[in-house]
Amino acid sequence: QVQLVESGGGMVESGGSLRLSCAASGFAITNYDMRWFRQAPGKERELVASISTNRIADYTEAVRGLFTVSRDTVMNTVSLQMTSLKPEDTAVYYCGFGPFRGQGTQVTVSS
Repeated sequence: QVQLVESGGGMVESGGSLRLSCAASGFAITNYDMRWFRQAPGKERELVASISTNRIADYTEAVRGLFTVSRDTVMNTVSLQMTSLKPEDTAVYYCGFGPFRGQGTQVTVSS
């Protein structure tokens, strides 16, 4: 059974940092491209970052150079290091692949 559990969200001030983690079970992340999404209230879900099976990372323009996605195939986790956070980064962040995604973790950035 595929399961994805995000953690690490919270409330930070503008300019702060957070590290999100996604614990995967029921499958091996080494076989899949993994993605981080976010959804802010009243907005559509947005792809934030992705990391391929050969560790090639890609980011939406708004976070490029500020966020870093990584994967640990031993621990079967995917992480998202977020720096220089802005209020517009406030959203629920999800990890996922294919049709699967977790429950999400809330990130709130205060101005």
